[in-house]
Amino acid sequence: MKTYQTGEVRNIVILGHSGCGKTSVTESALFYSGATKRFGKVGEGNTVSDYDPEEIKRGVSIQTSVIPVEWLNTKINFIDTPGYFDFAGEVKSAMAGADAALIVVSAKAGPEVGTEKAWDYCEEMQMPRMIFVNQMDDENANFNTVLGQMRKKFGKAIAPFQIPLRDEEGRFAGFINCIEREARLIQDSKVGKILVEAEVPEIMTGEVESLRGMLIEAAAEADDELLEKYFNDEEITEEEIYRGLNAGIKDGSVAPVLCGAVTLGYGIKVLMNSIVKYVPASNILCPSVKCEDYQIGGEVERRCDPDEPFAALVFKTLADPYVGRLNIFKVVSGTLKKDMTIFNPEKDTLEKVAHIYVVRGKEQIEVDQIQAGDIGALSKLTNTSTGDTLCSKEFPVILPGITFPEAVHSMAIRPKTKGDEDKISAALAKLKEEDPTLKTEVNTETKQSLVYGLGEQHLEILLAKLRNKFKIEAELVEPIIPYRETIKGTAEVRGKYKKQSGGHGQYGDVLIRFEPSGDLTKPYVFEEQIFGGSVPKQYFPAVEKGIQECVQSGVLAGYPVVGLKATLLDGSYHPVDSSEMAFKMATSMAFKDGMAQAKPVILEPIGRAEVLVPEKYMGDIMGDINKRRGRILKMDPEGKNMRIFAEVPMSEMHKYCTDLRSMTQSRGEYSLHFERYEEAPADVQKTIIEKRQNEA
Repeated sequence: MKTYQTGEVRNIVILGHSGCGKTSVTESALFYSGATKRFGKVGEGNTVSDYDPEEIKRGVSIQTSVIPVEWLNTKINFIDTPGYFDFAGEVKSAMAGADAALIVVSAKAGPEVGTEKAWDYCEEMQMPRMIFVNQMDDENANFNTVLGQMRKKFGKAIAPFQIPLRDEEGRFAGFINCIEREARLIQDSKVGKILVEAEVPEIMTGEVESLRGMLIEAAAEADDELLEKYFNDEEITEEEIYRGLNAGIKDGSVAPVLCGAVTLGYGIKVLMNSIVKYVPASNILCPSVKCEDYQIGGEVERRCDPDEPFAALVFKTLADPYVGRLNIFKVVSGTLKKDMTIFNPEKDTLEKVAHIYVVRGKEQIEVDQIQAGDIGALSKLTNTSTGDTLCSKEFPVILPGITFPEAVHSMAIRPKTKGDEDKISAALAKLKEEDPTLKTEVNTETKQSLVYGLGEQHLEILLAKLRNKFKIEAELVEPIIPYRETIKGTAEVRGKYKKQSGGHGQYGDVLIRFEPSGDLTKPYVFEEQIFGGSVPKQYFPAVEKGIQECVQSGVLAGYPVVGLKATLLDGSYHPVDSSEMAFKMATSMAFKDGMAQAKPVILEPIGRAEVLVPEKYMGDIMGDINKRRGRILKMDPEGKNMRIFAEVPMSEMHKYCTDLRSMTQSRGEYSLHFERYEEAPADVQKTIIEKRQNEA
């Protein structure tokens, strides 16, 4: 593949709901551009972008793939993304490597939740976008209905550049260009399907003129000079319409709508023509990026220019136990050439560039250099991962990183084979390089290894990768909830330990008052109020040590004790038989009796939840939080949504991720953080104690 200049590259992220045909768009583009000789199909598991064993098995994309296509002396880097919401992290990283978005919509299903999310992502990142209405060959396809739904959801930005042409039997037969008022019919030829000029059917003339008026209005709103002509009812030429639409596409106020059926190759060439014609290159869309100067601090700019100092952002990492690590990056400024030494400021490491690649799915095509605005890959970098900056060692900078969604769904992971714990830790570390949305931790109290993901399917894929890539069999189980015990009352208890067995005996005697300390963040507070030396000072540390050991396991269900105040009031000792061990044992006896008498209770962890949902789901969400024994604290409007703040027992929030998606058709999001401990209701305490006894 030749080296493309900065202005000859388009980086297009493909977004949309699962099943709308995103992967088929890339496959069709590869085939009709001549990059491949075979048209792969998702159902047959032979597409270029879905090459992972799990993608082939499930028939869906689960990770980002870069698919470069050469068209009209331009390199279009299509970035194929998953449609499932469990892989939103992949979408975020792909958007960091793109300049514009192609939102694919099903002509039979219309704009779905994934379409709305894709649009919101583009709005959030102020990214230009085009829309491709796919699957027009389906008998249930209805372009006008889909267009109406999109205009209702996304407003006046929706601009249909073409509409479908149907034959006498109602089948999809071609397109009508609304700006040029020209029809194109799909016909068979010796070289396959081709487009031939045709007359616009008289019955469709009114519709074409109406949509053309819509496009003229959109073009005028994006260009002040055209707006004046529009208000003065002056004629606006085709050239001026295109000029205005180009300006609108660049600032995101116009989203061109095209249509086709990519599995049949209908519309893919028009789509690629439109990308080259309407989507500006990186150096126009994002002429410069503000970044941090690594050496002196402060803000500096890097221009999208091949002659600037080199800087690139790693937006995707592939970790394979056999092939090694592959870092995919977008060059923000400068040019990367072979044998350069580059710097990673986040890891403070220098890397020597031996080979530079352009990736196409899993294929690696070696090239001599990559210029600003283009996407490339480097292998065998020692310490580079997703979100890192690679730059010139003479002019080091740190580029803005990638903001990933927070992983909220947690499960405990354990190997099926004893002794594989270390192997799992090493494998998870590599998979976290590949997918930064995964989080892991070891709970020191429950001794469980916890993994956090964006949903159940996300963690299922994690298990599959452990099995396929690292040959480790593991399973997921529910995390143990770390309850606590405390007391609500006061008790004064004497503990006496006396043992005689020839020679020196053992003697320790303490009187301790147990009461609430009022501070649930600390296990215990120890004080002494001894008068007259009934217990010598040298044994005070032994008494405290006894308390320290005892609070690790309460009397109700064996959970750690918090919020306890223990005051040593009195006791006695033997000049020969007393020892530190004897006083520790006496303290332990007093603790068990004292806790039982001082109204012990079980505390449960309470989390602070923030739930962001469209307003129409408010009633369902609030009712569900109440069922989970939660308390609504407040509600704040946030754009089209409402943010609900609530406190909910952590034990009631397991698998809330799945339930929330079910209640809101995947439109809801939430975060959950531990807030404090609180006394559990009596029936819950009873259940916890019984469960603990059964486990014992």
